[in-house]
Amino acid sequence: MALFLSTYTNKVDKKGRVSVPASFRAAIGGQNFHGIVAFRSYRLPAIEAFSIDRMERLSTSLDGLDLFSDAQDDLAATIFADSHPLPFDSEGRILLPKEFADHAGIRDEAAFVGRGATFQLWAPKAFAVHQTKARKRALEKGVTLRLGPPDKAGGETP
Repeated sequence: MALFLSTYTNKVDKKGRVSVPASFRAAIGGQNFHGIVAFRSYRLPAIEAFSIDRMERLSTSLDGLDLFSDAQDDLAATIFADSHPLPFDSEGRILLPKEFADHAGIRDEAAFVGRGATFQLWAPKAFAVHQTKARKRALEKGVTLRLGPPDKAGGETP
């Protein structure tokens, strides 16, 4: 499984290309698409990004909703209709669609924010504000996380 950790800030060139961190590219190596799938977050001023394998799992989850229900239709329109496969070029860069960059306020730099099985792209200053607020909310609510059982291969689960 792909595992995305840490936060990296990279320059965006005038053509809208940005280098995906090497550790993020390595995390999705060996999949049937040499790149990422991304869409505009419907909750945050950010871009959600996944491996193609993760998108396929999301599609399977969507199939679990009642066909033609409002929930199924809303999520399909919000996630899948908005998704773009973004292949890596020979230098490990992707080309950010303009509407994605505009949504996230990304101009000269993009912050790649690891979220475990997924990652996000943010305008660096906007992410710093978001992270500060998230830490404060987690502290105020006393949020904790329970470690799941080891996976079948004997390793840790995500």
